[in-house]
Amino acid sequence: MSPPTAPPAAPLPDSALTHGLKQRHLSMIALGGVIGAGLFVGSGAGIAAAGPSVVVAYGVSGLLVMLVMRMLGEMSAANPASGSFSVHAERAIGPWAGFTVGWAFWVLLCVAVGLEGIGAAQIVSGWLPGTPEWAWVALFMLIFLGTNLAAVKNFGEFEFWFASLKVGAIALFLVLGVLAVLGVLPDTDAPGLGNLTGAGGFLPNGSEGLVIGLLASVFAYGGLETVTIAAAESQDPVRGVAKAVRTAMWRIALFYIGSMAVIVTLVPWNDARIVEKGSGPYVAMLDQLDIPGAGQIMNVVVLVALLSAMNANIYGASRMARSLVVRGQGPRILGRVTSGVPRHAVLASSVFGFVCVLLSYWRPDDIFAWLLNMTGAVILVVWAFIAVSQLLLRRRTERESPEKLVVRMWLYPGLTWVALAGMATVFILMLRQPATRDQLLATGLLTLGLAAIGAVRQRRASGLTSAVRDA
Repeated sequence: MSPPTAPPAAPLPDSALTHGLKQRHLSMIALGGVIGAGLFVGSGAGIAAAGPSVVVAYGVSGLLVMLVMRMLGEMSAANPASGSFSVHAERAIGPWAGFTVGWAFWVLLCVAVGLEGIGAAQIVSGWLPGTPEWAWVALFMLIFLGTNLAAVKNFGEFEFWFASLKVGAIALFLVLGVLAVLGVLPDTDAPGLGNLTGAGGFLPNGSEGLVIGLLASVFAYGGLETVTIAAAESQDPVRGVAKAVRTAMWRIALFYIGSMAVIVTLVPWNDARIVEKGSGPYVAMLDQLDIPGAGQIMNVVVLVALLSAMNANIYGASRMARSLVVRGQGPRILGRVTSGVPRHAVLASSVFGFVCVLLSYWRPDDIFAWLLNMTGAVILVVWAFIAVSQLLLRRRTERESPEKLVVRMWLYPGLTWVALAGMATVFILMLRQPATRDQLLATGLLTLGLAAIGAVRQRRASGLTSAVRDA
């Protein structure tokens, strides 16, 4: 039996999104989504905790992400939608599920916009001492508000060039690192296995350190989901999302696992520079190779990564909000589309992001910290809904429209259950760690609150439908 659905809302005026994203835009959005500030800076905490075994941590979490992206790719290629996993959850489980995961993801993206704006402002104000950080945040918000209010192709162009810079930087980093590991870089000697086996060995902090590294690596992979949201506005949604998902494996292996392997081979895992503010593992490696101006080079790359994430998250939040509203899951004004762009949803998402920035200045110890905790594990909740939705929709699609299965989940349903077991394991590990327990509990409260609201809305909609039918 299909899940109950809310009665369709009346069509919104001018409600059609355009198809202004080209295949090159979609490919670079997919590539850029993998490379964020979490990789360049946040990976230092994982290295400091796990030591050289951080490569294993990123490998394990990378496998989990590959399975999630394959499941999401299967559903998105069969039914491209700007609401992506929220639409799939609604079709598979019911309107309450689409409401829950969609609005939770919207809040996550808006909070992330605020965080990225703060990070970018700190870098620029470091270059220009005396300039207020809030002014830079306001400037960045206005720029990306403008790009997202304009035609979607403008967003695509910005992301294309941002992602190109990030991909070029990480590729150059890996080339230099591999040459240094092999000992063929001028004025460098091959390090051998000394950094992998010395200073406590491959697992210096035992299994507990590996667990902390694993948790750090899981959340570094956030951002891949945006490509399935953007695919709905591409010229060939089915082909675009299929191609993006099929290349996810080598991107993850190359950018994340490859760079972690290069760093821990060249730099001792307990080097203070790895977790130093304003430095980080990538700067530490470039410094190790005596690359002139390494810190400033990486600051530019991190700035680009932060600005790219701001741009992409405003886009993703606005499309998710618009999709929810069109399905009767939010204020109708946010679903209004003008010239192919949901401008009211863009404005709402940007305003909420800027409010998060203000809270970080006014109430950093309570309200903003609470917001950060509340969204800390949302990405895991999203992945869980994706897996459950794929389990249910795969059978239905095979029965009703098998020709839509352009992308297929490997070894269905076995690997889907493996992925769910992996997510359950991560949830349990988060409960065991004091640093992540509060995040998990706060995210759980957010999820339960949204689920309760969604369930009430679904029941009311079902009651209205029954009353209309009886009348």
